[in-house]
Amino acid sequence: MLGGVQRKAEGEARSGVLRASPSNAALCPPSAAQPRQDPRIEAQVVIVGSGFAGLCMGIKLRQAGCEDFVILEKAGDLGGTWRDNTYPGCACDIPSYLYSFSFEQNPHWTRMFAPWDEILAYLRHCADKYGISDKIRYGAEVTEAAFDEETGRWTVTVNGDETIETQALVAGVGSLHQPKLPDIPGLDSFAGTTFHSAQWNHEHDLRGRNVAVIGTGASAIQFVPKVAEQAAHLDLFQRTPPWITPKPDRAIGPRERALHARFPAGQRAIRNAIYWGLEGRGLGFAGNPKLMKALEIQAKRHLRKQVTDPALRAKLTPNYQIGCKRILISNDYYPALARPNVAVVTDSIARITPTGVVTADGVEHRCDTIVLGTGFEVSGNLTRMRILGKDDIDLAEHWKRDGIGAHLGITVAGYPNLFLLVGPNTVLGHSSMVFMIEAQVRYVMQALDLLRRRGASYVEVREEAQERFVGGIQNELGDTVWQSGCNSWYLDAQGRNSVIWPEFTVSYWRRTRRLDPSDFVLVH
Repeated sequence: MLGGVQRKAEGEARSGVLRASPSNAALCPPSAAQPRQDPRIEAQVVIVGSGFAGLCMGIKLRQAGCEDFVILEKAGDLGGTWRDNTYPGCACDIPSYLYSFSFEQNPHWTRMFAPWDEILAYLRHCADKYGISDKIRYGAEVTEAAFDEETGRWTVTVNGDETIETQALVAGVGSLHQPKLPDIPGLDSFAGTTFHSAQWNHEHDLRGRNVAVIGTGASAIQFVPKVAEQAAHLDLFQRTPPWITPKPDRAIGPRERALHARFPAGQRAIRNAIYWGLEGRGLGFAGNPKLMKALEIQAKRHLRKQVTDPALRAKLTPNYQIGCKRILISNDYYPALARPNVAVVTDSIARITPTGVVTADGVEHRCDTIVLGTGFEVSGNLTRMRILGKDDIDLAEHWKRDGIGAHLGITVAGYPNLFLLVGPNTVLGHSSMVFMIEAQVRYVMQALDLLRRRGASYVEVREEAQERFVGGIQNELGDTVWQSGCNSWYLDAQGRNSVIWPEFTVSYWRRTRRLDPSDFVLVH
């Protein structure tokens, strides 16, 4: 029979809502009410990044009574992924109801899958409503962070020259913001216009152009239909076809939005239903891959219905386990590829010339515009800034030597008072990352509270705790669809998956709900 604490955890999990326990009422270490003993410290907590992760961390610090923090943002505006990705058709592929903070529902979504500009407006709203807009420093790129074991402080270098000393460093840099540029001979020689989907050139008019699109990932399937409507001709260079299922999108009308604003409990009920519906898909991803067969049947039916040409359909039919790569959703991608002005090219690219793209068969596909839909640099997103831990060991070199890993994806042995948001093995293939971010922020708040209550200088995860967690996750990944043989962005050069969380999200919620002090060493 479930005890009282367990019943409470189950109830909170069923609601899909993260609720802070009394011990989560943390303050900055030491409490912001206490005078600083070291005048060199400019902020007790430094947060890097102002996307969902960084903003959530800032909001929870302020709600806990902490005012002594700063959010460093390299760009000129907040928003992270949703600031940078503005390509035509850009939208979330998680239902809007779930793609928001549990403590700040948004009754103003106009579609089930919100477009990028509505998500960006939502993030700006959250920053303003919770009073953290003035905590963000724009144009502040963190180039290095070095830990001093004697003082228990991090020295954060901004823009290569300015330094900020802090006790706790929280990295919320995200993974979908650094464009991945393909290594294709001759790319720099192209005489026309080239740009990445995450750096969309809105000044370049595509009407009447001959366009080459390289890549068929999550971004491409959203912008290709829009480009196809404008271009005189579009060549889509496909290396591997994605699995695509129907997108259950619809408009959310004014009356429905008004009801959400007036009766938030109704919107939360929808949110919870969507959460558990998506959580059920985890049975196939993280449980028995054979359960993915129903999804595969749905995807193949979707392809047959939308593509009648057998030759084109054959090009677009994947030959790998569904779920091994990211499953995409779209209602207009396949019809766009069936247009008379669109050609799907499956021959590999040999080189690029000043006038076009040459494939392995020797054919030059002439174009005046190249759009790169080649995704993002994911595996190195946390190590683009130099992070020096104890004994001046660079985190990038440490991970290169020993493999990428962190306890619960949040803390790394040898790097005290460093907390990662959306860290290793916490990215999802079936649900909302905002849920994971809230769980991680709650865990970080408990660590900061532990520092304050114990009067410690720094807290560091024990290496054995980290190894136990990372080893367990890697063992679990071996039996999932993500390790079923395809080459995906989830895997590094050695074939190791340090990206995906291989369990249900509620499992992560449970694991991070209560910080176990025995997993850490506190130094005074």
